Amino acid sequence: MVDFEWYRSFISIYKHSSVSEAAKARLMTQPAMSQHLAALEASVGEPLFTRASRKIFPTERGKELYTQLAPLVEALEETTRNFNSAAVPMLPVVRIGSSHELFRETVAPHLGRFHLRVIAQYGIAAHILELLLEDKLDLIVTSQKLSAPGIEYIPYFQEKFVVVAAADFDDQQFEEAENKEKWLCVQNWLAYGQELPIIRRFWREHFGKRPQLQPIFVLPDLHAILSAIEHQAGISVLPTYMLGNSLQANKIKIIAQSYGVTNDLYLAYKIKNRNLPQLQVLIETLRAHVLTQ
Repeated sequence: MVDFEWYRSFISIYKHSSVSEAAKARLMTQPAMSQHLAALEASVGEPLFTRASRKIFPTERGKELYTQLAPLVEALEETTRNFNSAAVPMLPVVRIGSSHELFRETVAPHLGRFHLRVIAQYGIAAHILELLLEDKLDLIVTSQKLSAPGIEYIPYFQEKFVVVAAADFDDQQFEEAENKEKWLCVQNWLAYGQELPIIRRFWREHFGKRPQLQPIFVLPDLHAILSAIEHQAGISVLPTYMLGNSLQANKIKIIAQSYGVTNDLYLAYKIKNRNLPQLQVLIETLRAHVLTQ
């Protein structure tokens, strides 16, 4: 099998009419260049150059091979140069961790304004914090200020959660919170996890106790929960930032409107990196654009 480097050496020798000059041009030793030529000639089955004094001259077979090879090799080398040039990152790289839903709804729509190369990873608060501690992420968006050495949290924005149902859901009105709580308990609930994340917080804030309910569907994807609600699968507590299109299309509605719960979100990073220019650009862009949604 012919080695592509034999072809490159052959073309260089042809252009320089000298093995030693070709070797210099390719940053190779002369013996290595001679070995490439000998191997190619052995593969072809006849000499490609004739030697005379300090120069060598192509044979007819050498001229024929050069005519066929030169455009192909030069085109391939140009393609490689262009590919390598395109692969060089011209923008600073930042790695950000977040929940899937939060990134999709509040960050992804604004990526065109970042002027950064953004690499995102999704996960729950504990997971992305671990990646931050391991220097696999530069910044995370989290709702939990988990204690960790060398980590700084700064306020990002406050998300609001509301009770959501299908547009034609029969919402019952009650004056007393106790009656409202009993009615809510007997509805079909969708939850993000068996431990009822955010639903538990909602219940404690408004009714002062843990919810006494079993979710009928547990789906670890808020968008899947929203889609199921649109198709009358039940009710749940969801963040308002992901409801706009569904509300506008009249697929859902907010029920128990006097009830709701807020959640503080934070940007977290390693204190040692707080002055990195790309990190500051990311933070400024997030706070400037995502807060305006």
